[in-house]
Order: sequence, then structure tokens, then C-alpha cells
Amino acid sequence: MTRRDFFHMAASRAAAGIAAISGAEGLMAQIRAQAKPLNLKVTDLKTFIVNRGGANGSNYVFVKIYTNQGISGLGEGSVTSKAATVAAAIDEHKRYLVGRDPADIEMHWQAMYRWPRWRGGPILNSAISAVEIALWDIVGQALGQPVWKLLGGKARDRVQMYVHGGGSSPAAYAKSFLQAKEEGWTGAKSGFITTDGDVIDPVKSVREGIANLKATREAVGPDFRICIDLHGKTTPTMAVEFCRRAEEYSPFFVEEATQLEDLDELSLLRSKTRIPLATGERLTTKYAFTQMCHRHLVDYVQPDVVHCGGILEMKKIATIAEAYRIELCPHNPQSDVSTLASLHVDFTTPNFAIQEITHRGNEQYWKDLFYGGGPVYTKGFALPPERVGLGVDLDEKVAAKRPYQPHTRQQLRFPDGGIADH
Repeated sequence: MTRRDFFHMAASRAAAGIAAISGAEGLMAQIRAQAKPLNLKVTDLKTFIVNRGGANGSNYVFVKIYTNQGISGLGEGSVTSKAATVAAAIDEHKRYLVGRDPADIEMHWQAMYRWPRWRGGPILNSAISAVEIALWDIVGQALGQPVWKLLGGKARDRVQMYVHGGGSSPAAYAKSFLQAKEEGWTGAKSGFITTDGDVIDPVKSVREGIANLKATREAVGPDFRICIDLHGKTTPTMAVEFCRRAEEYSPFFVEEATQLEDLDELSLLRSKTRIPLATGERLTTKYAFTQMCHRHLVDYVQPDVVHCGGILEMKKIATIAEAYRIELCPHNPQSDVSTLASLHVDFTTPNFAIQEITHRGNEQYWKDLFYGGGPVYTKGFALPPERVGLGVDLDEKVAAKRPYQPHTRQQLRFPDGGIADH
């Protein structure tokens, strides 16, 4: 099947692309056949909650799955402010997995998702994602290949990245984004709209956000990719006003300008702005993305590999989006585990556009935690992971020195004291 034919068949044949990945004659069948002689069996599962440090520091949730052949796989399921909860959900899978062949990734995903009856949602799906990523890591190591080679091989030679910027004034925003450009990155993201402590003012926040955006565009020039993350903070009225006023500054996309519950809210915004729209970080599984793609409500889908269901599920989401000529921009504010899991998909996905990272590869914190391993970046792009499996391992002794500490997210209110979204 040619790529041209695939696009002509569009949504009605998106399932064919997914079957090519996971069907009886697909990549998963080939992987199972190659791994079968190794006689791999899961022997144990252990979770690790690692604190970022500092006041109210974030926590990262990792899982290691151990096998009878001495190979262990690493996965991540970090959910902000819900670390202890998702760790418990990951642990629930131990009694299912022990004694089973880790190469049966598709079967294990279906079992973990469908058998409990209470399926879906950010906690249960992040737990499944963590396990699924770790299983890919095991199989890649067992077969002596990086995961991207098991997903069909490269669709590109390098992956474009964007980093995070920010500030407390237009000048500070301009300086932050310009620094990212001078470091060699080709894009950066921030929220731009402002808050006064924990208070968001529907008029002032938008006005100041546009001032921040204007200064940033003037600083970095016309070609630097400015990505905007409204993070679901805006009301529909605020979102429309911000997007209309932001159009002249040509952002690469505006992300999460609406909430999840009503797709027609996104449709309304779509009808009122020319700005490219993106969303998906809080959506789980392929099912949540299907109608959004079918209705062309966004230009970019943003599944998060540690929430959407894992590596293969993100690949399936990308395939559905490809049928509608929508591009993939994975969400990723987590650790190098999440980054590498995303990159393995990015390299194999024809409709990939750009990848988010929050850690620029030069922090000692992450080097210590992962034995110095991690993604390799050059001139704003990531190079293909060369190590077998996922390409990174957790130092359990270092992790033990950074124990869980409760973390509380910002609690936004409107000026009258009413609860605001975040």
C-alpha cells in the first residue's frame, strides 16, 4: 500500500494502518516470533517515586520490570500531584504480569485495559503506559535493537525539538526565548497569559499575555517557532479573544485553549481563529482522538506517551491522525524515560512535526539518575537513540536518595474567588 493510497482511504482505512502494526501478520507478530526462543518471563515489578527537589518539587514515577534472563525494562507513568496514586495503580499489574512473556505487548495491553472493567482515565492509563514502555525496553534489549527499529524503522533522520521559556514581563519573555534561540533550539513554548499569584483575571491576563507574545516575536524574529500553551486556563471567551489577538504574531500553535469535556467548545474556537490549534496531553487511548481527527478540530495531536497508553498506543494515534493529514506533536514534560519513549515513535512516524522537552540534556540531576544516559541533541534536533531497548536505565541507589514528597499544583481562582481551570 502506497502512502498516497493510504491518504485516499482516509478514516475508513485508518484501522488498516493500525493492523499493520499489531495484527496477526504485523510487526508485533514478528517481534513475538523473534523473542520466543529467548524464553523470557517476568519475575518481578517494582515502582520508584523520585522527587525533583526544591520547594513543592514534582515527583516522577518509574517502574522496573525484571525477567528470568537478567534483563530489566524501565517505564514511566508520572502524573503531576498524583504520584502515589499512579504508583499504586502500576503495582496492581504485578500479579498479572509475573510469569508471563514480556514480548506479548499487545496482549498485555488489552488485558490491562479491558479486564478490570473500570477502564481509562489518567491514573489507570498512566499505569498501563508505564508498564507498556518497560515491556518494549525489555524486548528491545533482548533482540539487541533500539525500539524504533522494532516499530518499522526511521521515517526521518532527526527529530525537531522545542524547549520551554517563560518570564514575568514582556522583556523577560523576550530574553528567555532569545536565549533558547541562541542555544541552537528552533522553537520554545510558554503560557504567555499571566496570573497574579493564584488569581487569573479574564481581561488583564489576556492583555498581558498578548504583550508578552508581541515582545517575544520581536526578539526572536519571524522564523523561530513560538508555541503557546494556554493549559486549559482560559474560558471560551478568553480563548477566542487571545487567539484572535495572537494571530498577527504567527504562533506555531496554541495548545489546550479549551477543556476536555466538550469537543464543540473546540469546534467553536476553530471557527473563530486562523491560528493552528493543538491538544491531547490529557486524552487517553486512540478512542479519545478519533472524533477530534475526523472533525479536523486540530492541526496537531499531542498524546503523551506516559498517559495515552504507551509507545504502541501513541503510534496508533499517530496513524489515525495521518489518515486525516493531522500532524503529531507529542506532549512531554517528564523525564528522559518519557522523552526517549516519545522519540522512538517520532522517528518512525511520517506525520510527526515537533517534540516537546523540558530538560535540555545538560542537567546533572538527570545524568546522576540515569547513569549519564539520555537523548542526544544537536542544533535543535534529537538524533536516533543508538542504545538497545529504550536507551536509558535508572540508578536505583540515586532514586532512593530522592524520596517522594507531596506536591500541590497551582490552585487558580477568578478575582471573585470562584474556581478557575488549570
